[in-house]
Amino acid sequence: MKGLRFFQSIQAKVIIIYVLLILIAMQLIGVYFVRTLESYFKNDFIESHNIQAELLTQWVEKYLNEETKLGDTKKTYAEMNDVVNKLFANSSAEIQVIDANGFVLTTSMASHQAIIGQKNTQTEVNRALQGIKDNQRMFTDFDGVRKMIITKPVGSGVKVNGAIYIIASMEELYSTMNRINQFLITGTMIALGLTAGLGVVLSATITSPIKAITRQATAVAEGRFNEKVAVFGKDEIGQLGQTFNFMMERLRDALSLNEEEKEKLASILSNMNDGLIATDDDGRVIVVNRRAKQILELTEDDIVGRTLPEVLGITRETMKELQSGDDPMMMLQFYHEGEEEHLSVRVTFTTVYSKEKGSASTIAMLQDVTDQEKLEEARREFVANVSHELRTPLTTIKSYLEALEDGALEEPQLAGKFVNVTRNETERMIRLVTDLLQLSRLDSKQAIIGREITDVAEMLEEVADRFAFQLEQREIAIEVKVDPEVAEIMLDRDRIDQVLDNLVSNAIKYTPDGGHITLMARRLDMKQLEVSVQDTGIGIPKKDLSRIFERFYRVDKARSRNMGGTGLGLSIAREIVRAHGGTIGLESEFGQGTKVTFTLPYTMEEAAG
Repeated sequence: MKGLRFFQSIQAKVIIIYVLLILIAMQLIGVYFVRTLESYFKNDFIESHNIQAELLTQWVEKYLNEETKLGDTKKTYAEMNDVVNKLFANSSAEIQVIDANGFVLTTSMASHQAIIGQKNTQTEVNRALQGIKDNQRMFTDFDGVRKMIITKPVGSGVKVNGAIYIIASMEELYSTMNRINQFLITGTMIALGLTAGLGVVLSATITSPIKAITRQATAVAEGRFNEKVAVFGKDEIGQLGQTFNFMMERLRDALSLNEEEKEKLASILSNMNDGLIATDDDGRVIVVNRRAKQILELTEDDIVGRTLPEVLGITRETMKELQSGDDPMMMLQFYHEGEEEHLSVRVTFTTVYSKEKGSASTIAMLQDVTDQEKLEEARREFVANVSHELRTPLTTIKSYLEALEDGALEEPQLAGKFVNVTRNETERMIRLVTDLLQLSRLDSKQAIIGREITDVAEMLEEVADRFAFQLEQREIAIEVKVDPEVAEIMLDRDRIDQVLDNLVSNAIKYTPDGGHITLMARRLDMKQLEVSVQDTGIGIPKKDLSRIFERFYRVDKARSRNMGGTGLGLSIAREIVRAHGGTIGLESEFGQGTKVTFTLPYTMEEAAG
């Protein structure tokens, strides 16, 4: 498989192309060269033997001419045979001198002396004796040797006195051609080998960068952007590498930006105070954030994949009407197990249209407005309570003033009683307005906290002394406990005294005669002081504990108002403790008593935090 894959590669194709080009070029050159060389050698061979034959015809003419024969014929032929044998003894060709009748007079081959006197019946000889000059033929002898026959007529004018017969072997010529062919084949093989090696080197310069780019492209596809393609030149492949590196950097930046945007979006969706549910084009939920799961009290598996009406518990018709209407918003109430109050959720639907697909997805925003509803209800209750608290003393004052105006002034005893009631109601209104102003300053952070070094034990003892008369009248025992580790602390003495006075006053109000009140102070750690006021009074019902610090909230409204309370004491105490950087809490069990605990920081930095 690896070998097959190699032949499918660009490198193998480039090498094969180089080798085929060289092979074709060498074949064309070799064929042309061999054919040209063979033609040259043959022509040269024929020409040289033709010249040789022409010379012989001129030389032996005087021996064959009847008019010019010299002396004895035998002696003449012997001399001619001797000359031919001596002159052409080293020649590879056989030369025969033939008379006018076709009989061999002499031969240059010592082994063929027996043919002298015999008639040569070759066609070429007959043609030459007939006076035809160009007579030549190539043939292959019975022993496989290629030979050439050349005959020339001897004589001047019309009369032919004889012929020169030359039969020459061409094996040496073809042996030379074979050696040249071997040289060409060897050169071709060497050229092909060198071409293949050179093709490997040259193709590597092309395919190596391509392979590097391919590897880097694979790495980019797998999310690895650290490596770069090495660029070794400024050619097209080098430019491709530079362009790929630039593209990779841009892609890395784009993906990094995309990841950042996704992380930002995920962080926003995860940390936003409102719930978000998004559906796909088919209406199935695909995205839900953490707040939406908290509001619905469902897991992601319970939401994703379901339709939006199923998740919200509404009908499809209702959702379609909201989406097509001018105000795509509705209020839903969710009741969860273990919670006493329902959850009020405002749901807003937004339709997102796709230009390409033509379909639409839906985004539902879930806004928990339970606290807003509670706040609005508390505001309404506050306004109603303030109105009620002010209306009652004002009505009383108006009634007594009318009574005085109608003649009660003339009765001193009755007039004094009416004036005393009017004064008490006026003082009650002053206390109410004063508490409201103090709460307003604390809410708006305008109240100034003037800290001073305070001895905690001394502060608690003074609180107990201030209520000693009331405690003695009610036969309520009070006990002050301060741990030895408690050190002096920086606080606003007047405002903390107000907190303690309010807590002790409430404890006295709601503790039966003969009860017990405990003031305790202890150090939680190096930074926190804990102060508590505990009584053995009537306690507070469990249902009222969560609202006990609300303004104007009373467990027993009639009794609290008759005791002269404004319903703002605990609210003011909580705001003062918060202004010091502390916390306040209440523990109570109905019929068993109440314990109010608040903490104060020792350091200014802790308070500021």
